[in-house]
Amino acid sequence: MLWIPILAHAEGKAVSRNPISAEKIQKTIADAELLENKGDLLEAKKRLTILFRHDLEKSDKKKVKKALESINMKILFSPIETSGSLIYTVQEGDSLHKIAKKYGTTIGLIKRTNHLTKDVIRPGMKFKIIKGKFSILIDKSDNKLKLFCDDELIKTYSVTTGANNSTPIGTFTIEMKLENPTWYTTGAIVPPNSPENVLGTRWMGFSIPEYGIHGTTEPEAIGKQTSKGCVRMRNEEVEELYDIVPLKTTVTVVD
Repeated sequence: MLWIPILAHAEGKAVSRNPISAEKIQKTIADAELLENKGDLLEAKKRLTILFRHDLEKSDKKKVKKALESINMKILFSPIETSGSLIYTVQEGDSLHKIAKKYGTTIGLIKRTNHLTKDVIRPGMKFKIIKGKFSILIDKSDNKLKLFCDDELIKTYSVTTGANNSTPIGTFTIEMKLENPTWYTTGAIVPPNSPENVLGTRWMGFSIPEYGIHGTTEPEAIGKQTSKGCVRMRNEEVEELYDIVPLKTTVTVVD
């Protein structure tokens, strides 16, 4: 099976200058949707990837990119084997924690990928394990967070960044991950699930103190620069990202 790239960091590098008609664009997108509905995600992705490499109008490019990212996530969160994964057979004495540590991944991603609802596993079970290295690029100019795997774009998220350009630029690593974090603020300790806890449901702390990626109690502010410097995401999306990326994941923030 092939792991077909959506995009590299240098987007547009492999663009074909061959003209393509609006009718062919629509037909390719429709055919890919039919393949996706039939469960043939790899073929759907292959066709959309070829289409994306053409010199498309901005609106068409955006439409194809959105479809590709949707398929990418479905492949990531499925047992479909790709060149970016391996199949692991559970051994006696294994646990999800031990397997995740061995392959530098997360328990959450193993569970999502293999549709597990419990942490209990048995010898002989076979799991798809993602081998690739994830990284994150945050662009403050358009408030977007891009998730890459081995330099291939997987998904783009809209985020909130710091007011007055207060989110620091540079390259950091994720050094702490917390579920339902307590918010320690000046003169107060705000417990998890409190409507006043601005951290939302997840916290991923950077190697630079006091900054990180977290959820939000203000989803209406997503896409704007209104935070105190951290990167905020919708809670359901930060929970998804939290499950995907392990500790030490590289995060690059640019203007």
